Amino acid sequence: MRTPIEPIWKMLLSNKGILPILWELFPGHPNLLEAHFHEPDRLVDYVKKPLLSREGANLAIHRAGAIEETAGPYGAEGFVFQKTARIPNFDGFFPVIGSWLIDGIAAGIGIRESNTPVTNNRSCFVPHLFE
Repeated sequence: MRTPIEPIWKMLLSNKGILPILWELFPGHPNLLEAHFHEPDRLVDYVKKPLLSREGANLAIHRAGAIEETAGPYGAEGFVFQKTARIPNFDGFFPVIGSWLIDGIAAGIGIRESNTPVTNNRSCFVPHLFE
């Protein structure tokens, strides 16, 4: 049996260092959350994310002075700081929707749902394919 190896381009897409760069290029864009490479002075609610983390590891959620943290092996590579997005609570579950585009056309969505605002490797996942 062969061991699958993730393609190198996935590192680019999963590197959160792109978030502050996108914010600098398109400040105020409705599809982006404000993001910085340094701790923001004016944001009260924000998330500190490691550049290369996966599945909700090593996050620090800052909300009105309170901090909620997740554990994990990431962070030595540095962090980004991003404004929080409120995820709605549906009967104790927090769904996050991800979408796939193929050549600019909607091809599917995936819904990850957790019993906390942070999705992780134990979150439920349901893919949906558009035909």
